[in-house]
Parts: sequence; structure tokens; C-alpha cells
Amino acid sequence: MSKDPRMRIGTFLSLSSPVVAEVCGKYPFDWIMIDGEHGAGASEDALFHILQAMGQTRAKKIVRLGEPDHAQIQHALDWGADGLMIPHVDSPAVAQKALDSMLYPPKGRRGYSRSVRAFGYGTTLPEVPPKPLLFAQIETLEAVERAGEIAAVDGVDVLFVGPADLGFDLKARGVKTTVEELLPKIAGAVLPTGKGLGILTRDDADVAKRLSMGYVYQAVDSDLGILRRRWKELTD
Repeated sequence: MSKDPRMRIGTFLSLSSPVVAEVCGKYPFDWIMIDGEHGAGASEDALFHILQAMGQTRAKKIVRLGEPDHAQIQHALDWGADGLMIPHVDSPAVAQKALDSMLYPPKGRRGYSRSVRAFGYGTTLPEVPPKPLLFAQIETLEAVERAGEIAAVDGVDVLFVGPADLGFDLKARGVKTTVEELLPKIAGAVLPTGKGLGILTRDDADVAKRLSMGYVYQAVDSDLGILRRRWKELTD
């Protein structure tokens, strides 16, 4: 797949394997999402070793947590994550809750330690610690309706559509609209704020269409999806 210069290409890692993460990190992705929400064997112990294995990658390491839990956020960032993806950000208040734990005082309440892995265990102390990236997931109809408000929160970097959860929410509510039909509406609310817009794209054929709408941060496929598809090809 040829890369459009506008695109910030990413992928999902859901196998919780440091080896897979290390191999993935050798390719020129812009960002890689480590799935601590749905990932197989997703645990804090696994996350630490995955981030160690990805220490040399140029890609931004984004950890998805199940919720904006203060302790989990602190650990992920202290261990070397460049940012977080928070699911079900249905309102500005949820985004702000995550930011309160992600940012140092006075903007937040993240605890500071010089000896964490993110600072080389005390050997590479930055004069000003970098701000972690926040990917806020849009996964419900409520989040779609409030996308502009969520994007306006200072500290939110990317609004990231989760097609599976959003599709499930629409079906559960009996809404006939599809996820694809909502994508222009979300883009219309987010892009004027200057914030990034992203989505998980399973099919390469959808990449260009979504990019034309402003979905620059696309996660194309996943480790599990790639294995599943190739093994199916081998056995069909």
C-alpha cells in the first residue's frame, strides 16, 4: 500500500506479544496501538515488556486502556508509552478525566518520578517532559453528537472512531444509520477544531476514501487480523 504524505499510518497490536511488537516496530509506522482493552493476555506485566521490546521504534507507542484509571495511566506513561487511547469517550468530561491523570501539575495530577523507564531510569531527564498524546475514541451515538465538544477539550489530540463499537451501539438503539454514513458528520464537527481524526480501517480499499474525508490517523489492520487472514488463505 503506497502511503499518502498526509496519512499517519498506524496498526493495532492485540496479541500482547513482545516479539510481535518488536518486529512491528521495525517498520515505518507513524504510530502503533498496544491494546490493553481487548488484547489477548492484556496485563500490566505484559505491557511493560512490550514497551521494552519497542524501545528502538520510531513510531509513537499508543496504549489503549479499558478506562481512564489513574493508576493504569500513570504506569503506561511511566513505562514509556507516548500516549493513550481511551475508549468510549462520550463527553468532554470523560476526556478531561483522562487528561487529569495524564498531565503533571498544575494541569493535572500525574505523579512525577525521575527514576521511571520513560526517563531512562533517571539517566535522560528532559527539561520539560513531553505531553502525552490522547486519542479519544468515538464509539457511541452520544459521542458522535458531541464530537465537536470533545475535540474542543484542550489536550485531546485525535478523535478516533471505533467502527465495531459504534456499529454495535447504532444497532442496539435501532438506528438505521450506518457508521460509514456518520463519518462525514464526525469529520464536519472535528476538523474545524484543528484536532486530528482517525479510524480503524480493516480493508485497504477504504483507506483513500476515508483519507479524503480527513481521517488522517488510520490504523490499518492488526497483528491478529493479518495472521487470521493469511492462515485462512493457506488452508482454503
